Amino acid sequence: MTQPLMPHATASWLVDNTALTFEQIAQFCGLHILEVQAIADDTAATKLTGRDPLRSGELTQEEIDKGQDDPSYKLQIQKAPDQAMRTKGPRYTPVSKRQDKPDGVSWLIRNHPELSDGQIGRLIGTTRTTIQAIRERSHWNIANIQPKDPVTLGLTSQRELDAAVAKAAKAAGAQPNPQDGRIDEDRAALIVELRAEREAAAREAEAALAAEDAGASGGEPSADDVFRS
Repeated sequence: MTQPLMPHATASWLVDNTALTFEQIAQFCGLHILEVQAIADDTAATKLTGRDPLRSGELTQEEIDKGQDDPSYKLQIQKAPDQAMRTKGPRYTPVSKRQDKPDGVSWLIRNHPELSDGQIGRLIGTTRTTIQAIRERSHWNIANIQPKDPVTLGLTSQRELDAAVAKAAKAAGAQPNPQDGRIDEDRAALIVELRAEREAAAREAEAALAAEDAGASGGEPSADDVFRS
């Protein structure tokens, strides 16, 4: 069933302004009846500001009257809430990743100089002012900015990056950035290095475990064995 745009706020308004049962309100708003009880008792974590479903067109007074006259009546939403539309603007980036943006910009500037500030801004979701400051090394945090692959950071996708690079190269009448091959080589080398480190750590762990087993099965006597003898 379609629910109102702001279920908890709508429930708060219905509790305060109608004689509908908690069950009717819970069913209409898609909430548990205990949530409606908490709203009515003001025990919810935050006091909600009610949202009038009559003004939004989600309910009519006639529909509310039907519900008040018959406690078993299930309210029917009259108008589905308008869907939120994504407007043009910078790419949305989760708060947890926003501190990584300058690192991603720095990486793109270093490895893909053919990209314009506008393309970098669309890929990373940042402003031209920030990009220019990083280019000119006048950014307030420039000392701590480390170039990092924005794909690895989760700021953009490999497909979007490849498309932007190809478009920039085509516009410049040049072949794709020759550094791309070196980047792939660097990634492959890093994978090999990490695998070698992991294998070495595994061997060390096995050796340590073997030494412990040897000691337990008759190696050097322990302090307890010395005192007992």
